[in-house]
Amino acid sequence: MKKTILVRDINIGEGASKICVPMVGETISQLEEEAAFLRTIDLDLVEWRVDFYQDVEAIEKVKEALHRIRAILTDTPLIFTFRSAKEGGEKEVAEDYYFKLNKEVSRTGLVDIVDIELFSNEQQIISLIEEAHQNQVFVIISNHDFDKTPSKEDIISRLRRAQELGGDLPKIAVMPRNTEDVLTLLAATNEMYEQYADRPIITMSMAGKGVISRLAGEVFGSSLTFGAARKASAPGQVPVTELRKILKLINSAL
Repeated sequence: MKKTILVRDINIGEGASKICVPMVGETISQLEEEAAFLRTIDLDLVEWRVDFYQDVEAIEKVKEALHRIRAILTDTPLIFTFRSAKEGGEKEVAEDYYFKLNKEVSRTGLVDIVDIELFSNEQQIISLIEEAHQNQVFVIISNHDFDKTPSKEDIISRLRRAQELGGDLPKIAVMPRNTEDVLTLLAATNEMYEQYADRPIITMSMAGKGVISRLAGEVFGSSLTFGAARKASAPGQVPVTELRKILKLINSAL
């Protein structure tokens, strides 16, 4: 039996796919404005894409911004994500700093989930997972391919590796070049979910061609999807209000 992930009062892996909305502000004032706006939105989780933040390379300033965000989003599950440039993010930092940042943030008690990229130093990943779990923080282990869609076998292999390393939520996002690529991602999701996963997984095919994967994830086994409030953090994200309606409709039909 697959376990679910209970984050505050949101049970990921049970029922309809959960909706996460990214915050992409560059300054504290922008982040506070974004957070206040997100309080008015029907969402399940918020992801702070800290790679957009102008002071991301100063840990104390990151913590200060985090305190301000949490003061507004008091009860909302919060994912902390530094997305590297090589996986579609805004900037690159040294790997040692990347892990130090995530460990320091895990200790604050202000975030619920951290996102770590699969293609990083494995010993560092394992060490971070231990640190996060000691502080009651869950871990997404993610992989993003903005150029192509790997083979079904490769997608499954990456998700399984994320699970083997101890990630609470294995995640992969890929770019389709044609509709067959979207079917590859959905088939891989279904096979991973049915045959290998013992925990919730997150998958998506990006851009316009892949939008069906963001809507019908529950059918194939993906437990979380990303929607846009004002500015999308990745191509193909659907406005949250429309996304909720569609997810409810699909869930009610299953």
